[in-house]
Amino acid sequence: MSVLNDVLSANEHYAENFGDKGSLALPPARGFAILTCMDARLDPAKYAGLSEGDAHVIRNAGGRASDDAIRSLVISYKLLGTKEWFVIHHSDCGMEFFTDDVMRGLLANSLETAALGANGFTDVGTGPGSPEAKWISWLTISDQAQSVTEDVARIKASPLVPSRIPVYGYIYDVTTGRLIEVPSATEAGKAK
Repeated sequence: MSVLNDVLSANEHYAENFGDKGSLALPPARGFAILTCMDARLDPAKYAGLSEGDAHVIRNAGGRASDDAIRSLVISYKLLGTKEWFVIHHSDCGMEFFTDDVMRGLLANSLETAALGANGFTDVGTGPGSPEAKWISWLTISDQAQSVTEDVARIKASPLVPSRIPVYGYIYDVTTGRLIEVPSATEAGKAK
């Protein structure tokens, strides 16, 4: 069953009450950006107290500092003036439940959706699959605090990122809604 009609109906209601949001400035009003996970349980607008136009939110699987995420952060700063960045991973992240080799094996077997069970992900589809997954780093997570620290350090090490931009590291707890600081990440992300 498609959600297309639900989405279009919700958009119609949203557009009817759009008001003056069309006049929001292009740069984010509060001058910061968040790199976080695409997990549907995370709502950065709610957990960070954002309104439309306040901040840039960059989302990917795991909230990882991929080349594309860094590209977006650099654009956020260079062209739109953000002055602070947050890296926010979360507890119970799906990126903790597999490795690069597992993902490569699943995709080599079939392109159907895998099943998650007590022993991890298993392929329930029938081929064909694709060997193309072997060329991708899936940026999986084995330790949340360590991955936040690594991502903050990777961002700070980029020659395209000015040293004066602080990068803060947090883990969002999906059971409480709280942001928990990762001190080693925040230390690695200090402005200089």
